[in-house]
Amino acid sequence: MGSKFRNWAFFGIPVLMLGLGSAAFGQDNIGEESTVVYPASYFEEFSPITAQDMLDRIPGMSSRGGPGGGGPPRGFSGGPGGGPSNVTRGGRGFGGGRSGGNEILINGKRTAGKNNNTTSILDRITADQVEHIEIIRDTSGSLDVRGSGQVVNVVLFEELSDTSISYDVNMDRYLRDEVRPGGNFALSGQSGGLSYVVSASATPRYFEQFTWEDSILGDYSPNDYIWEERTTDSITYDLSTNLDYQFSANSSARLNALYSQNDRPQSVMRYITDLKVQPNVQDIEREAIPGESSSWEIGGDYEYLAANNSRFKVLFIANENDNSALRERFDVLADGEHKNLFLSTDSLITERIVRGSYTFDIGANMDLELGAEGAQTVLDSSLALGIAGSGTPADHVGGLVPVSIANAVSEVEEVRYEPFAIHNWVINPRMTLESTLLYESSTISQTGDFNNSRDFEFLKPKVDLRYNLTPQLQLRGSIERVVLQLSFADFVAANDDQDDDSNTQAGNVNLRQEWLWKYDFNAEYRLPNDYGVLDGNLYYHAHHDRIERIDVTVDEDNLLSANGNIGDGNMWGFRGNAAIRMRMFDMPNLQLTASLTVEDSAIMDPFLGYERRFQNMARGFNSFGFRHDIPRWNLNWGGRWMNRHDGNILRIDIDDIEYASGDPRGSLFVEYIDSRGLTWRIEGQSLTNPESCRERLRYLGRVSAGILEEIEYRCNYSGRTLNFKVSGTF
Repeated sequence: MGSKFRNWAFFGIPVLMLGLGSAAFGQDNIGEESTVVYPASYFEEFSPITAQDMLDRIPGMSSRGGPGGGGPPRGFSGGPGGGPSNVTRGGRGFGGGRSGGNEILINGKRTAGKNNNTTSILDRITADQVEHIEIIRDTSGSLDVRGSGQVVNVVLFEELSDTSISYDVNMDRYLRDEVRPGGNFALSGQSGGLSYVVSASATPRYFEQFTWEDSILGDYSPNDYIWEERTTDSITYDLSTNLDYQFSANSSARLNALYSQNDRPQSVMRYITDLKVQPNVQDIEREAIPGESSSWEIGGDYEYLAANNSRFKVLFIANENDNSALRERFDVLADGEHKNLFLSTDSLITERIVRGSYTFDIGANMDLELGAEGAQTVLDSSLALGIAGSGTPADHVGGLVPVSIANAVSEVEEVRYEPFAIHNWVINPRMTLESTLLYESSTISQTGDFNNSRDFEFLKPKVDLRYNLTPQLQLRGSIERVVLQLSFADFVAANDDQDDDSNTQAGNVNLRQEWLWKYDFNAEYRLPNDYGVLDGNLYYHAHHDRIERIDVTVDEDNLLSANGNIGDGNMWGFRGNAAIRMRMFDMPNLQLTASLTVEDSAIMDPFLGYERRFQNMARGFNSFGFRHDIPRWNLNWGGRWMNRHDGNILRIDIDDIEYASGDPRGSLFVEYIDSRGLTWRIEGQSLTNPESCRERLRYLGRVSAGILEEIEYRCNYSGRTLNFKVSGTF
C-alpha cells in the first residue's frame, strides 16, 4: 500500500506544481492580508438577484461546493457528509469545526442549524442587501468556525432601507411530458436591531425510473428478463425563518426555525418473463408504496464580546424527523390482484445539541478557545412484515401471515459529551497554526427486541498549519483524528430496497464508530488580476474499524449480513480543481472550471479473505464546466459535464458480488434578465440520458463457497429533465 501512495504522490505533486509554477511571476492582486474581498460593485454588471447568484460569479467558489469539497461534520455544521469520496461519512462534533472544504458565514456568524443552515439562506437573501463577500484563507480565533479549508463571509449592510422580497416560480418537465409546478417566496429586512428572513417553498420531485434486468443461471443458460417501471410523485413544503437581533455592539443573538413536510408516494409495475420454459411465461407484479415524512428544527446562539477582546458563545439545536412508509406487493392475475407482501416501516429520530465556549487572547498573536458540547440522539424504529403463505393471517400485516423479524422494534440512544480546546497562533504575517484537542465520551444504548449498552472514549487531536508563500499562493497541511458519524439505521432491521428477492436487512447491535487518521496537504494559487483559482489536495487516510458488510448469521438455513466493523484499511488520492476566467482572450466573463479526483484504497474483505478496495468506491471523478455572462445582452449561460471513473466499483456481501458502472451526466442552462429585472431561466439536466448499471453474481450459500447460482445484468435510466424558472425581487 505504501508504494501505491508514493506513486500517487510522485505523479500528483509535479502536476500540481506545474499548474502553480507561474506564481513567481504573478502580480499581487490580493494585498498583504490573505483575505480576498469582492465588493457589491464587482457583481453589478451581472444583475444578481440573490446572494447565491453573487457567490456563483466568484472564480472557484460556490456554497454548493468549491475547492476542497468534502462534507460537513456532525454537530452544528449541517449534517453528515463525505470525504474525498462517497465512502467516507462525516465526522462527529462541532468543537473541532469542519474538516476541509469551505464554510459559509453571514456577517461572520454561522447558522445554528442542519437542514436550515447558512448555505440554504443564501438563496433567500437579496443581492441589494450584500455589502461585500470575503474569502478568508487563514485560521483565526475571531472566526465563528474552525478547521475549514477556507471561509466565505457574506457581509450585509448594517442598515437596510426597506423590506426586500425575492421569489421564484418554476415548472419542471419530466419523462413522458409530466409537468410539475413549484416555487419559493422569501421576505427579508431589518427593523431596528432585528434582521429577519422568512421563506416558504414548494419543491416538486417527480421521478420515473425504468429498469431492465437480464439474468442467466450458473450454467449460463437463460433465466429470466425483468422490466420495471417505478414512479415517485412527491412534493416537499418548507417554511423557515432566520432571525438576528443585535442587543448592543457587544451582544447579539440568532434564532432559526424550519418545518418541512414531504409526501412521496411510489408505484411500481414489474413484468417478469421466465426464459427457462418454452413458450416463455410472464408474471406481473404491482407495488404500492405510500410514504410520508415531516421534520422540524429549532436552533439558535447567543454571543457576548467583552472589552478585552474575549468572547462567550452558546449554541443549541433541536430537531425531529418522522418517517413512515408502507410497501404492499400484488400478483396481477387474470382473476384480479392478490397481495403477497406487506412491509411497514416507521422511524422517529430526535436530536438535541448544546455547545458553549469562551475565547480569549493569551498574547499578541495567540488566542485560546475552551468549551464543551453535549448531544443526545434517539432513534425509535419499528418494522412489520407479512407474506402470503401458510399460517394465520393478521390485520396488522395487511391480512397476510406475520413473519418474525429479529431487531424489528428498537430504540437506539446515544449520549455524547465533548470538551475541547482550540489554540490559534499567528506565527508571523505569513504563517498560522491552529491546534485542536477534543475528548469525546459517549454511551450508546439499545432497548426493545435487544438490550445493549456500551461506552466509548476518543481523544481527537488536530494540527492545521498554513503558510502564505506569496499573497497568491497558500500551502496548507493538516493531521487529524476523525471519529465518523454512525447511521442509527444500521442498528435495526430495515427495508431492503436494493434487492427484490430480499425483503429486509438485518441490524447490528454491536456496531462501533469508525475512525481514521487524516493526513492532508493542500496548495491554492489565486491567479493575478482575478484570472481564477487553482488548487490541489493530496491525502492519505488510515481507517480503523471500517464499516461495511459482515456475516451476522444465526441460523445457517437463513444467511444474514449487516453493516459492521470489518477491520482497518487505507485510502489515498489526489484532487485538483481549476476555475479560470478567459481574460487572456478578452473574455473576462467566461469562466471555465475543471476538477479531477483519482483515488484508491485497500482493505481485507471479510467474506473472501483477500485485499480489495473499499466497497462502492470509484477510482475517481472528473468534471468540466463553463459559465458565460454577457452583460450587454442581459444574458448568461453555462453547463457542466460530470463523469465517474468506472472499473472495479464493487460491493461484496455474504452471498453475492456486485459491480457498478454508469454513464456521464451533462447539464445546460440559459438565463435572461428583462428590463423589469425578472430572471428567466431554462435548464436541462441529465441531457445525456445516462444509464446506471449493475452486474450481480449470486452464489448458492456463502460467496466463499464459489458455487455460482445466477448472474444478473441490470440497468436503469430516468430520462432528461427540463426546468423553467422565473425569479425576481420587489
